[in-house]
Amino acid sequence: MARSQADHEVQRDDAALRVTLWPLAPGSETAWHRHALPYLSVPVMGGQVTVEDKTGARNYLMDAGRSYSREAGVEHNVANDTGSEISFVEIELKS
Repeated sequence: MARSQADHEVQRDDAALRVTLWPLAPGSETAWHRHALPYLSVPVMGGQVTVEDKTGARNYLMDAGRSYSREAGVEHNVANDTGSEISFVEIELKS
């Protein structure tokens, strides 16, 4: 299935952190990327996303307001294969 590239908005980028809003419209994806920094994600509009990484693809439920974090080095693609908008705020920790 062909997906569109998700829009994103960098809301803050300073010496300490970068904050990015990722609204995932139905049928969109973040594109494959590698996180050079540890990060925290806070779902704003929850839903089921498809997470693709080197081990394959799996569905993951993002609950609105329930944050999660990952260490630097994560490489993946996050896609919205549902019919509803999903969005999250990603906070990358620089220091």
